[in-house]
Amino acid sequence: MLDEIYTDTTTHMEKSIEALKRDFSTLRTGKVSTHIVDNIKVDYYGTPTALNQVSNIIVQDATTIAISPWEKTLLEPIAKAIQEANIGVNPNNDGSIIKLFFPPMTVEQRTEIVKQAKAMGEKARVAIRNIRKDSNDKVKKLEKDKTISEDESKKGLDRIQKITDDFIAKVEEVLKAKEADIMKV
Repeated sequence: MLDEIYTDTTTHMEKSIEALKRDFSTLRTGKVSTHIVDNIKVDYYGTPTALNQVSNIIVQDATTIAISPWEKTLLEPIAKAIQEANIGVNPNNDGSIIKLFFPPMTVEQRTEIVKQAKAMGEKARVAIRNIRKDSNDKVKKLEKDKTISEDESKKGLDRIQKITDDFIAKVEEVLKAKEADIMKV
C-alpha cells in the first residue's frame, strides 16, 4: 500500500518537472527557438487555433523565425496574433511569409527572463510540495484507519520527504541550467 503511494508521488512529481521544462521552452535564450511562438493562437475561421497548426514555423538563423501559413488569407490574422502576443518583436509580412527578427538580447532582458524562469521554478516547487502534502495525508489516513502501524507511518512520511527533496533538487538543477543558457551571450 505504501509502495503505491511512493509510486504515485514519484510519477506526479516527474510530471511537475516535465511541465517546468515545457514552460522553460517558451522562454527566449541567446538564440531563438520556435517554442517562443508555441502559445500564440490565430483566429482561423472564428476558432482560436495554435499557430503551428496553420503554418510551418522554422528558425532561419540565430535571430530569425520564418512563418509560412498554409493559406495566404492567414497572413494578416497571424501577424495580428503575433503583435497581440507581445513577444518582443513585430512581424514582417512580405506577402507570402512572415518573418520575426529578434534583436540581440540586452542584459536587462536576460535578467528579466531569468526572473520569469525563477518564478516558473517556484511554481514547480509549490506543485511538488502540494503532491507531498497529498501523499502525507494518504499515509496518515492509513495509520488512522489502523491499516499500517505508527512506525510504518513514520517511515512512509520520511520516504515521501526524501522523494520530495530529490525532486526539489531536480528543479534547482533544471533552473540553474536554464539560467546559464539565458545568460550565455
